[in-house]
Amino acid sequence: MTIKVTALEDAEVRPRRVAIGTFDGVHIGHRAVIYGADTVLTFDPHPLEVLHPAAAPKLLMPFGVKRDVLDGIGIEEMVVIGFNQEFTRITAEQFIEQILVERLGAVEVAVGENFRFGTGAKGTPGMLEAHPEFETRVVPLVEQGGETVSSSRIRALVAAGDMTQARACLGVPFMIEGTVVAGDRRGRELGFPTANIVPDDRLVSPGHGVYAAFANGMPAAVNVGVRPTFETGRGMLVETHLLNQDVDLYGRTLRVAFVERLRGERRFDSPEALIEQMKLDVEKTARVCASFQRP
Repeated sequence: MTIKVTALEDAEVRPRRVAIGTFDGVHIGHRAVIYGADTVLTFDPHPLEVLHPAAAPKLLMPFGVKRDVLDGIGIEEMVVIGFNQEFTRITAEQFIEQILVERLGAVEVAVGENFRFGTGAKGTPGMLEAHPEFETRVVPLVEQGGETVSSSRIRALVAAGDMTQARACLGVPFMIEGTVVAGDRRGRELGFPTANIVPDDRLVSPGHGVYAAFANGMPAAVNVGVRPTFETGRGMLVETHLLNQDVDLYGRTLRVAFVERLRGERRFDSPEALIEQMKLDVEKTARVCASFQRP
C-alpha cells in the first residue's frame, strides 16, 4: 500500500489535483471523476449520517476497503474531512477558499455534475468553475446498461444478489470485510469448514444465497443467510468455505470478493441432502473462479 491517508487539518499545503466526493463504492462513475487526480478529498462519516440520519444509506464499502481500492487505482493521497455539525456551517465560498485553495493548494479540481457543497448545499460546480485559482473539471454522470451508475443503484443490485451487474457498475467485485468469529462448527462436521463473519449492519449485505467468491485472494464458496436447515438462532452470517484449504482464520480479518450468485438459500430435508448440494456448490465455485478474469 502506498496511498497516504491524511486528516484535512493535517494536510500539507502543496499543489494538488483534487477529486472531491463521498465516493461510496468507488464505482465507474466515481472513477471518471477521480481520473487524473493525485488526491481524493472525501468525507467520513457519510454526510447524510450527520445531516439526515434517518435517510443515511447503508454503505457499499467500509473505510479500509475504500482506501485500498483508491490505492489500487493510483491515488497518492486520501484527505479525509471529519464530517460533523461544525462542518455543516461552512459556506460554499469558505469551502473553496479555506479548504481547496488555502489548505490543499488545489491547481485542478474534479467533481461530478451533481456535486453540491457548503451550507444548504448551495455550492455548485459552476461556483468552482468561476474560481481562477484552479482548473475545474465537471464530469457528466456515467451510464452502464442504459441506466445511470450510482451508489444507490449498486446497493439495490447487491441486496438482490446480482453480483454480475454490481461488478459491472463498480469496476471490481463487491467486497465485504470482517473479523472471523467462532461458529457452531457445523460446517466442519459436514465436511465443509467455514470462516464466519457477522455482517456489519451499517453496510450493505448481499441477498441471501450461495456465491462463488474470493476470500483473501483464495477461491471460496460463500453462504449468506440464516442456515434454514438447522435451528441455530444465531441470525445472519457470512460463511466462507475456502476451496482446497484448511486454514484457521479465527480472529483474523477476512475480505470476501463476490463473483457470482450460484443459488438462493433454502432448507434441506436432511444433512445428507445439504452435503450433496454443497458438493455441487463447491464444484461450480471452482469452475467460476477458475474462469474469472480479475480486473
